[in-house]
Parts: sequence; C-alpha cells; structure tokens
Amino acid sequence: MATVILFNKPFGVLCQFTSAARRPCLKDYVPVRDVYPAGRLDTDSEGLLVLTGDGALQARIAEPTRKLAKTYWAQVEGLPTAEALRALGGGLDLGDFVTLPSVVRHIDQPAGLWPRNPPIRVRQRIPTAWLELKLEEGKNRQVRRMTAKVGHPTLRLIRWAVGPWTLDGLAPGQWREADLPET
Repeated sequence: MATVILFNKPFGVLCQFTSAARRPCLKDYVPVRDVYPAGRLDTDSEGLLVLTGDGALQARIAEPTRKLAKTYWAQVEGLPTAEALRALGGGLDLGDFVTLPSVVRHIDQPAGLWPRNPPIRVRQRIPTAWLELKLEEGKNRQVRRMTAKVGHPTLRLIRWAVGPWTLDGLAPGQWREADLPET
C-alpha cells in the first residue's frame, strides 16, 4: 500500500529533499524514505504538502488536468470588493494562461493560525484581508498572480487543503501519515 505523508511546510523551506544552497528542505523535517512531493509550494508559501511514492497518486494530485481541488488562505493587501472577488472567481487572464473558475470568499483570519517567521510586512495605513480560494488547478505562483492582478497583492499564502486532506492538527514542520483517498 502506498504511503501518504501530510506535511505542514513552514515558510522558507524548499519543496525538495536536497539543497545545494544549504537552505532548509524536506529532508530536515520528513525522515521517510521513498516519498516525493505531489506538487510544490514556493519557499515563501506555507501549508499542506502531500508526499507519496505512488506515481499515479502524485499525478492525480499535482496535474492541473486532474482537478483535485486545493484550498488556499491568502492574506492580501487592501480590502477586496465584491467586484474583485467576482474577477478572482471567474477566471483571470494572467498573460500566459487564463485561470479556471474558482470559488473565492472573504474569511476571518483563520483560528489557531501560527505566527509566520519572519512576520509579513505591516503598513499602518493599508488594511489587510483574508481570502479563501478553492482552485482545481495550481500553476506556478497562481494565487499570488491572481490577487496581484485584481490589485490586492498576497502578503501571506497558506495551502489549507488538497482534496480530502487538510492541515488540521499539524503545526508548522510537523507531518503525519494519512489514508489514501477514496477513488
């Protein structure tokens, strides 16, 4: 049976098991052999990373054509209007591709959210807001590019869920084994 690892990737950690630059990477946190990330998170993003040695499962999770939903929490600069939320959810032309429609809504700051190290930049005269975005694709820096396109740059980005799996109960740097999803 395939091993599935859920890992809460901290800010600044590379989504690979080796680091030529001696930056923190997966081997510093996950001592499990023969598992690999099913998708990636940028070093400046946090949250759920699914690791497995099952190639078919990796493809099902990571490939945008498979449509396994991913839920992100984004702290953005400014207070997005209903029009900005409609634009985010309706599909945006980002130049090299048009995003698929997604579900986007305002949320309160997530309860129990850990402090980020280093903290985000704070500007006293510019408020921030939290958004939840549910995407069925996950292209390079997509959420950051989407929020910037509507005038609300992302300050902090956390992937909360991938398909049936969530970060629930996982502190940054912690991991646990998980059950395979129902097919």
